[in-house]
Amino acid sequence: MTNPPGNVCVYCASSQQAHADFYSVASELGRILAEARITVTYGGGAVGLMGSLADAALRHGGEVIGVLPEFMDELEWGHGALTELQLVPDMHERKRRMIDVADAIVALPGGCGTLEELLEAITWKRLGLHGKPIVIVNTRGFYRPLEAMLLATIDEKFMRPEHADMWTFVETPADVLPAIANAPPWDESARQIATW
Repeated sequence: MTNPPGNVCVYCASSQQAHADFYSVASELGRILAEARITVTYGGGAVGLMGSLADAALRHGGEVIGVLPEFMDELEWGHGALTELQLVPDMHERKRRMIDVADAIVALPGGCGTLEELLEAITWKRLGLHGKPIVIVNTRGFYRPLEAMLLATIDEKFMRPEHADMWTFVETPADVLPAIANAPPWDESARQIATW
């Protein structure tokens, strides 16, 4: 990616029960993005890693856009102090909009929702539906099993070796923007290698 991203989509958890390191990393990423004048787009939640990310970005003068399904708004799960909270009909539209507006995608640790969002973003990239950098932050070694599983899909020839260029694993939030800047180019020509 040659130009700095203007908008980064961040996938992360709403759990309030995880290890303190996860919330610290979410806050650090929010600060880094805000100080780089990069808009954060995320799932719109007020608590967990979501809340830590958004609160830190806002505290450091950043813009934060939340994308929240209407049923979650009815449950009052949305963050009340965002730059913008976009309500969408369902989870599918939430995921589509978050990818559409972003220049890059970052995954912090999370549960099944975070994993689903991340794997869908990887799948869409494989199909050439987007070419955006995907950076996975491996706090406390959380994503080591996923990294091994993705490499296993290549080793077992469910994906091509070239597909390993679709993502980058990093250890800290400080590594995120360099990883985005150095992501290998990826475009619609990826469709020619989508099958194996």
